[in-house]
Amino acid sequence: MRFISNFTRRFRNIFLLHPDYESRIYGLDIMRALAIIFVVLEHGLMLAKANTSFPWIKLINGVELFFVLSGFLIGGMLIRLFEQPDPFGIKTICKFWIRRWFRTLPNYYLVLLINIFIVYFGIIPERFSHFSWKFFFFIQNFSGPFTDFFWESWSLSIEEWFYLLFPLILGLMFLMLKIFKVQKKYIFLYAILVLLFVPLLLRMFIASRFTVNDFFLGTRIQKVVIYRLDSIALGILAAFIRHWYPLFWNKIRNISFIIGVIACYILLYIPCPPNLYFTKVFRIFIESFCCFLLLPKFASIRKGPKILVRFFTHISLISYSMYLLNLAVISEVLFATFPPWGPHTAWALYCIYWFLVLTLSTLLYKYYEKPMMDLRDRYRK
Repeated sequence: MRFISNFTRRFRNIFLLHPDYESRIYGLDIMRALAIIFVVLEHGLMLAKANTSFPWIKLINGVELFFVLSGFLIGGMLIRLFEQPDPFGIKTICKFWIRRWFRTLPNYYLVLLINIFIVYFGIIPERFSHFSWKFFFFIQNFSGPFTDFFWESWSLSIEEWFYLLFPLILGLMFLMLKIFKVQKKYIFLYAILVLLFVPLLLRMFIASRFTVNDFFLGTRIQKVVIYRLDSIALGILAAFIRHWYPLFWNKIRNISFIIGVIACYILLYIPCPPNLYFTKVFRIFIESFCCFLLLPKFASIRKGPKILVRFFTHISLISYSMYLLNLAVISEVLFATFPPWGPHTAWALYCIYWFLVLTLSTLLYKYYEKPMMDLRDRYRK
């Protein structure tokens, strides 16, 4: 019995992450966890292919939640860097880039190589000809669509380009406007406005001319870098409001949350034909803005029941690994290997799918992603 008890304890410890709960913002962990749960639910394709329907209600777009949350978090980091006495120059920007790239690139390149392997050897049916060198530099969807290989990487490309461009724009704004003694608050705001309006203008004058169906609305417009940077800029705007207008931020959190949830679901259930000018230009921005309205409330939640804190924190920590693994590496491999022949086998595969997503993502985070972030912290020191 003691042997079994020791074995069980050691096996369980393999999956325990031991986070520092006190240093985390519980509400933002909830938001990140919900975002990845919504994404993974959507990518559980074996149910749709078995002619069943799940989930039974429409869900808020998890990727848009990720975009505004990412902008909010990196906005807070950049504000702290920007307000330091040292000039906001290339040295500071490089420190920011190194920190972000240690967080995102090791996992991405590992899973990219896994995708190359499973497609090259025919484990999943996507054509290997759709892989190109562009995936190594996040330009596979910079100005146009891509299909059939590592599709989920489209959103990471948008984030990586935002991480690259926004600090550069902010640095240029600082160099140009400091001679006029413009306050740092307004310099930061002007940089945000650049990435809020340029993608919108590109959609208005270029993307609006495309003739699309529902599929190509996503691939040609909504999943292309140059048309989507404004979604993350909304998150930066939220960080700006929280930092420089904290009383307003706290005052609106409840009403903002209610309006955001209601608006999200109104938008989900209103039919929007793909070739409407509104659909191609404004709909996705409004969807992101609805998620933006949820931020003040989520950022204010500091405590919760112990079991829920542990659950949401765990999912939040492994969310990036879940995002990279769930679709091609797990969902498509499962479906290609064990295609369901009816609802019952589809449900069984769906449970296996979730088990594998949570298990493999936890292992990837604990034994690869987290050590890389620890290496980043040692490098910074």
